[in-house]
Amino acid sequence: MSSSSRVKFVAGVTAAFVGGVFFASSLDLVPWGHAQGTTRSRPKEIPEAKGLAEQSNAFVAIAERVTPAVVAIRAERDPRKQTAQRGQRRGQQQVPPGLEDFFEQFQQRGQTQPQESSGSGFIVTGDGYILTNNPVVEGADRLTVALTDHRTFKGTVVGRDPTTDVAVIKIDGKDLPTVPFGEDERARIGEWVLAIGNPLGLDFTVTAGIISAKGRSSNELGPIPGRSQYQISDFIQTDAAINPGNSGGPLVNVRGEVIGINSMIASQTGFYSGYGFAIPISLAKNVMDDIVKHGRVRRAIIGVAINEVAPADAAVAGLKDIRGAKVGAYTNDDSPAKKAGIEEGDIIIRVDGKDVDKVSTLQRIVRSHEPGEVIDVDVMRYGARKSYKIKLPEAPSDPQVASAARGDTPDAESVESTPAEKLGIMVEPLPADFVQANSLPAERRGVRVSKVTPGGPAWRNLGAGDIIFGMNFPSKRQIHTVADLQGVLKGLKEGEYLGLQVLGIFPNGDGTTTQQTRIVNLKVGGE
Repeated sequence: MSSSSRVKFVAGVTAAFVGGVFFASSLDLVPWGHAQGTTRSRPKEIPEAKGLAEQSNAFVAIAERVTPAVVAIRAERDPRKQTAQRGQRRGQQQVPPGLEDFFEQFQQRGQTQPQESSGSGFIVTGDGYILTNNPVVEGADRLTVALTDHRTFKGTVVGRDPTTDVAVIKIDGKDLPTVPFGEDERARIGEWVLAIGNPLGLDFTVTAGIISAKGRSSNELGPIPGRSQYQISDFIQTDAAINPGNSGGPLVNVRGEVIGINSMIASQTGFYSGYGFAIPISLAKNVMDDIVKHGRVRRAIIGVAINEVAPADAAVAGLKDIRGAKVGAYTNDDSPAKKAGIEEGDIIIRVDGKDVDKVSTLQRIVRSHEPGEVIDVDVMRYGARKSYKIKLPEAPSDPQVASAARGDTPDAESVESTPAEKLGIMVEPLPADFVQANSLPAERRGVRVSKVTPGGPAWRNLGAGDIIFGMNFPSKRQIHTVADLQGVLKGLKEGEYLGLQVLGIFPNGDGTTTQQTRIVNLKVGGE
């Protein structure tokens, strides 16, 4: 290659290299001077991350705004109360562990040191009123309340309501940080929420999740020990992590408003498994207002136990849709619903001009009224719509329970079970000692279910120990013997519906039992 050619070649390569570098630099592929360790002053922002950053900042702002008003509550109980409380907790062992069981197990008999437990709460007035969960303070002899700024106060229980699991305590202070209340009725499934509290001794912990469901009833969660037949179950479900110690803390929406009190968890271990439940703040506020103003909770009732409507219930009532609330047992002989003409097995579909789609909706409507007010109630009964007026009384503060404690325990007297194949159950006569021990009136002395076939018509509707004492549909009659039940079933064809009057006897965990009747609608021969 000639000298001039070499010069041209070198010049062309050099020009290509320099041009390539500038081209790459213009595409932002190779930062100029990167090899020398220099960088640009700020990395390019990722558009998709902007929303996450804003959300994170929102959570930070909510936590900074609300956490100062959250308190840690330490309760002390003297030894003299430990034995009774241990007995109450033994009756709770078969319930999925919840935040009502936050307290440590009390020490064995013979120990004399006070026992401590902890929970959460939040300040709602500048002068020191605090909302919390009833089990946090139940049976406490002394309360110590700590704030995030390390101040501590002596707490006093103003009032408790086991029916709603709400309690109000008071500390002496001025210009204390408070939380704003939100509207839980407007909260939507899928919205972000924060749970704030003191789980597992980790004070003032913040966790995030969404509202997973609303209007959860105790029937869906299982029985809640210690709560009466007047219990109100209208829980907000969330997947925000809640653990022992969160009980009584606030559930907060994205506007920094409290929409619930953390109350329970559904777990087989007692620790977070993805499901937590909070008491709606509208209910808690009503309870607090009554306690502060009247010294007790003034709750209006219609005087019946209510349950969710199953497909068989809707079919028997003549409803096209599965909705409403099914009337169970009357609370007592003075039940205003009974006096008005409402019957067990009726489906309440409208109250006070508002449609009722489920139990929690009915409870919300009723609790919006004061005792003494009159409301209109529409029900469906075997295809006919009926309307009644009910004057709402105040719920008694101490519901009566039966004094016997036999429940459905095995009897010394041997009895023989007989199959009722169309229902998928085995039944047996009631032993005489069982009748006497439980003081069963003559009209409730029927036949006892001894076994339920899995997957059969009665599966998940009847249980061992239930007493069938009558038929409510397609006609009414008493069932006193196994032969009576067999006679009823003989006249029914597969696919037809049967309404049974059933008595359940439930131990309370303190040596007493509660007797409760209900209507069970079944599809004969169906599943």
